Amino acid sequence: MAAKRTTKKTNVSGDELKQYYYDMLMIRRFEEKAGQLYGMGLIGGFCHLYIGQEAVVVGLEAAAEEGDKRVTSYRDHGHMLACGMDPNGVMAELTGREGGYSKGKGGSMHMFSKEKHFYGGHGIVAAQVPIGAGLAFADKYKDNGRVTFTYFGDGAANQGQVYETFNMAALWDLPVIFVIENNQYAMGTAQKRSTSTPDIYTRGTAFGIPGEAVDGMDVLAVKDAGERAVAHCRKGKGPYILEVKTYRYRGHSMSDPAKYRTREEVQKMREERDAIDHVRQMLLDGKHASEDELKALDKDIKAIVNASADFAKESPLPAVEELWTDIYA
Repeated sequence: MAAKRTTKKTNVSGDELKQYYYDMLMIRRFEEKAGQLYGMGLIGGFCHLYIGQEAVVVGLEAAAEEGDKRVTSYRDHGHMLACGMDPNGVMAELTGREGGYSKGKGGSMHMFSKEKHFYGGHGIVAAQVPIGAGLAFADKYKDNGRVTFTYFGDGAANQGQVYETFNMAALWDLPVIFVIENNQYAMGTAQKRSTSTPDIYTRGTAFGIPGEAVDGMDVLAVKDAGERAVAHCRKGKGPYILEVKTYRYRGHSMSDPAKYRTREEVQKMREERDAIDHVRQMLLDGKHASEDELKALDKDIKAIVNASADFAKESPLPAVEELWTDIYA
């Protein structure tokens, strides 16, 4: 039985709430399927699942507008789905097939969509942070009113290039939102053992960058904070930091046994703090949806995810000639 949670009343309709539920559940079901395919040997290399963190990207996408950009790390499948990328193309890329977003050559960590303004998952820790500032620099130069969401984790927050980027972003008043997805364990080390400050967003103070900590297990709280951050950037006030405190249920990657925390801790988070269950209860309590409607929604999502797995399996492997294409020379 999940513990009762209260959410600050937010101006959100029943239809919007249902959409957030759908988007979060889509990410979770997709990631569960990806985990299955990895176990079957159909996905090779690294695979970092987003299960537990769904409210972060869904809440922030709800605060974004068409033309806004996003760039993230290797835990990127959820970001792709939340910004509207096709599950078929994402799953095909995960399995290294021709029908994938990077023609099967990028895999889990390296996908890209110019159409959806998704500038990639990046395998090098914190490498995407200066890239995000560069995207924001281009938008400021063009004076187009766009904002860039630059996602990175609590582990990446200790990398030097993050602070070099903070300095430049503040110096040039860049319209970039630095989103610290703090899942509390980085690659496998608890935050209190690796980070001197309990609230990582406060590190922006040295550069004059405002920020706040947000409950990353509450999609409406994330959306609310995202709207404040977006408004700040669109007014030309420079960068903003959101430290979204979340929790991943699986290991750092599929190869991580996650022995640095107890099963009881994970189970407690699932039962008492799950973001999807929270919205589900709000839909039922507010009579925005019935149990049967939500079951039907889940069934529809599973059908889409299963179809994406079938598409991936049926898509051919890249031709040998593809080794010589898309090379930056």
